[in-house]
Amino acid sequence: MASGIFNLMQIISKSPKETINIGKKIARNLRAADIVCLFGNLGSGKTVLTKGIAQGLRLCPNRITSPSFVLIRQYHNARIPLFHFDLYRLKGELDILALGYEDYLYGTGVSVIEWADRLKRLLPDEFLKVKLEVSAKNRRKITITPLGKRYKDLIKSL
Repeated sequence: MASGIFNLMQIISKSPKETINIGKKIARNLRAADIVCLFGNLGSGKTVLTKGIAQGLRLCPNRITSPSFVLIRQYHNARIPLFHFDLYRLKGELDILALGYEDYLYGTGVSVIEWADRLKRLLPDEFLKVKLEVSAKNRRKITITPLGKRYKDLIKSL
């Protein structure tokens, strides 16, 4: 259910499997240095969507876990390396800067950032914004917004 002319896309996922499939579709056209920022409350499906992106990059989705205590997990045995961030436990911009996150964002892989709202003014200028909202027990409203030309092109392929 696309909304607008490639300005944003809204999808209702009725199960974790559908959320994984949405992630796989997003991954099809991802390339090195692409950034996917995930926004949503606890339990909204951010890690499930990341599993789908990983599967679309030819990684085993069972290897993907929330990196809450590690902050970043790196997966190099994929079509493109995947850098999976979870900023939930970080309190401020100094914590984020200490990660050296920019080296990942503009490097050799795809960066998927859970709790991207924690970046505040450190958010990149261009990225694929994915907001996940719980609408029922297994239902998720997923709003995908492209920020920048690269991501507008990417959303057209969805």
